[in-house]
Amino acid sequence: MNRLFAEIMGTATLVFCGCGAMVVNDLYPGTLGHVGVCLVWGLVVMAMIYAVGNISGAHLNPAVTLGFTAAGRFPLRDVAPYIAAQLFGAILAAHALKGLFPSHETLGGTFSSVETWRACVLEGILTFILMFVILNVSTGHMEKGIMAGVAVGGVIALEALLGGPVTKASMNPARSIGPALASWNFEHLWLYIVGPVTGALLASPTCRWIQGKDCCVKEDGETTSCKI
Repeated sequence: MNRLFAEIMGTATLVFCGCGAMVVNDLYPGTLGHVGVCLVWGLVVMAMIYAVGNISGAHLNPAVTLGFTAAGRFPLRDVAPYIAAQLFGAILAAHALKGLFPSHETLGGTFSSVETWRACVLEGILTFILMFVILNVSTGHMEKGIMAGVAVGGVIALEALLGGPVTKASMNPARSIGPALASWNFEHLWLYIVGPVTGALLASPTCRWIQGKDCCVKEDGETTSCKI
């Protein structure tokens, strides 16, 4: 149960700080800027990996949970509880932002500035890169270790710099669903589910092709049955 509480806390903090930075930057123009908002996203991910990575693995993202499962590192029976915890944390944080900033219409939600299919492909590519890095710096399904937080947080920040102006660089269905429910605005929401999940699932065979059997190793050192 403590793992689920860790996912709730971690995802809620992620959405509150990341989406909160977007809201504050909108309400107080020039306060953070695009680079500042991207840094907030990267820093909060890094902080949560160090805070709860040793407890739950700091997935904080349904796409990451599914990516670990596809790699054979995470048990299928735990997928639904993890995703439920992540969604609950994201929704809780988004409603907290709504209470604090009721005048903001989107609450840091994700919307596309290009054609839908281009946005979906971009979200898939960004999440693929993120999941590929996670698989290579994590132990089993656990994002933990001295440099794991720096690596993953750095990828989040750089991908937000690139994709932020185009799709808001979600890479995380929970991060998009939370503000969508709080603001009751579901435009383009489906692509922020399909794109990230597809990208995360494709990262597993790619890691396997590059790393070989070393890609899919559980925490006890046992090689899993990850297939290509």
